[in-house]
Amino acid sequence: MKIAIAAQGDHLDAEVDSHFGRCAFFIIYDTETKAFKAIKNPNVTAQSGAGINSVTLIEREGVKKILAGNFGPKAERTLSSSDIEIVRDVAGTVKDAIQLVTK
Repeated sequence: MKIAIAAQGDHLDAEVDSHFGRCAFFIIYDTETKAFKAIKNPNVTAQSGAGINSVTLIEREGVKKILAGNFGPKAERTLSSSDIEIVRDVAGTVKDAIQLVTK
């Protein structure tokens, strides 16, 4: 299963970002292969629609679960109508977040 973590950096030791739609990067982690890739979030400076556009970005990656500190109301509504599970109030490093959901 692919999970996405809203992150402040492009590596596993980066901190989880407290904002989903305007995070600096999304770390896409495959729980089966243990491989990951970092995607720079083009919506970080968007005037509006950052959350919804970020949902579209991670949907294209085949993500089934997204972790972040918090989600805006529009992003949350969009995610709730998709097949992507939301995990909020996540803090610490990306590596910590991965361990949280793969135990």
